[in-house]
Amino acid sequence: MRKSGFAFCLSAVLAFAQQAPVVAPDRVGIAGSVNLTLNEAIEKVLANDQALVIARIDRSEADRNLSGAKGAWDPRAGFTGGRTRAVTPVGSLFGGSASGKLTTETWQADPQVSGLFPAIGGSYKLDFNSSRQVTDSQFTFLNPLYNTALNLGLTQPLWRGLRFDDNRYRVQVARRNIDLSVEELRQHLIETVTQTVQAYWELEFARWNLDVQTQAVRLAEQQDSSNRRQVEQGLLAPVDVVQTQTQIATFQQSMLTAQQSVTAAENALKVLMLADRRDPLWNMAITPEQLPEDRAPAMLLDDAVKAALNNRPELKQNMIALSVNYLDVKRTRELAKPQIDATANLSTVGLAGLLTPSASSSALSSFLPPGTTISPVLVGGYGQSLSDLTSGHFTTASVGVTMSLPIRNRAALAQSAVAALETKRLEALRKQVELAIEQEVRNALQIASTAAARQDAAANARRYAEDQYASEQRQFQAGTSTVFLVLQRQTDLIAARTREARARADLGEAYANLDRATARTLEARKIEVR
Repeated sequence: MRKSGFAFCLSAVLAFAQQAPVVAPDRVGIAGSVNLTLNEAIEKVLANDQALVIARIDRSEADRNLSGAKGAWDPRAGFTGGRTRAVTPVGSLFGGSASGKLTTETWQADPQVSGLFPAIGGSYKLDFNSSRQVTDSQFTFLNPLYNTALNLGLTQPLWRGLRFDDNRYRVQVARRNIDLSVEELRQHLIETVTQTVQAYWELEFARWNLDVQTQAVRLAEQQDSSNRRQVEQGLLAPVDVVQTQTQIATFQQSMLTAQQSVTAAENALKVLMLADRRDPLWNMAITPEQLPEDRAPAMLLDDAVKAALNNRPELKQNMIALSVNYLDVKRTRELAKPQIDATANLSTVGLAGLLTPSASSSALSSFLPPGTTISPVLVGGYGQSLSDLTSGHFTTASVGVTMSLPIRNRAALAQSAVAALETKRLEALRKQVELAIEQEVRNALQIASTAAARQDAAANARRYAEDQYASEQRQFQAGTSTVFLVLQRQTDLIAARTREARARADLGEAYANLDRATARTLEARKIEVR
């Protein structure tokens, strides 16, 4: 009866052992395969990154804002013109009209140009006024009458606004905002590239780990086939086949989990690279290739910290904020000063008209000295008026000073105090950022150094595990070892290979983080900020 039970157990084990080799099921949604280098992945990410598009738009807006701020100094042209007809009642014999009303018609044109001086904060206004006047007054000697005038007015701040004013403040802030947009773009690029490199290495680890777990299943199947033959020859007990079948099932679970990890790692990289869910690459398996060579850290701690402090976008953004705050302080100090302006005005006029037929017999002639006539320089048309204007005979010049002394001026003083407090806040924030960068660089450099050592140790451990497994197999073939020990060495070998794959991926990610910590990511990847 014992033999029949043994025979039944043996037949059951052998029947189970003769199952088909374990094959990983097809992955969901995958219809093909494509090779992808790290540089290609980065290019796809940067080409489809909508946040990067927004950052570039912000940069363009900053350029336009600077151009708009400079527009405060663009000259402004103006024009005023019109026709006026006035009919006024006359209640005096000397009103110039016997009908009781006086009619005057005037055509006027006044073009002008005004603007600001960028360097010294002054302003100017140049206007040219010309008019033609017709009247029915009997006392008018010149009719129609042409008046012309050219006026130049200058205003120059002597204290507030001389060295700095609102317009220069806005231009300087706009320039700082351009620098700020560049640093924000750099920071986004660094973070995005680093994230892409990490996702790429995670995919490389997932695929390598899947290969390792698949090899584990194959090794277990080979051992099972060997054990099954020895059971048939009566050299091993049937329970030894059960052990290898258990090993196969265990490794199969790890292989399926590794396959799931490959899909998750691929999708994590795809969501970075692809802008459209209908992209055909979603249905393709990605195979990393041309991985970057392992490289040891090329800088010492002091050099790494110095590079980070000089190049990190966060610190440069803080410096830009401090420079804008300095402009705020400068502006509020200007507002607290008294307003003292120098003014100058220069004008020249011209006048001409046509003699009226009644000028010599006018009622007013009796009141004028004998021989009095209208000067020839005033007789003529519009051209004569312009000639008088440019002759320089009729000019007026004036200079003066205007002053405005605010009493207490609490609003400006409060703004100045707030700007000074903001300076202290930004300086404290800068120290905080510097400390964080120091910590980050030290950690990144240590992690990179440890990861390199771990990879070497993992490679050695894998080689030793291979030697141990081979030695255990030889002992098993010689009859001096057991199936249990062979399977244990097999498990140790697979674990060592998995740790080596993990160590290699960790090293690649550690170098990516070190580049990010020292702000060398764009330089290392040869990416230019435009």
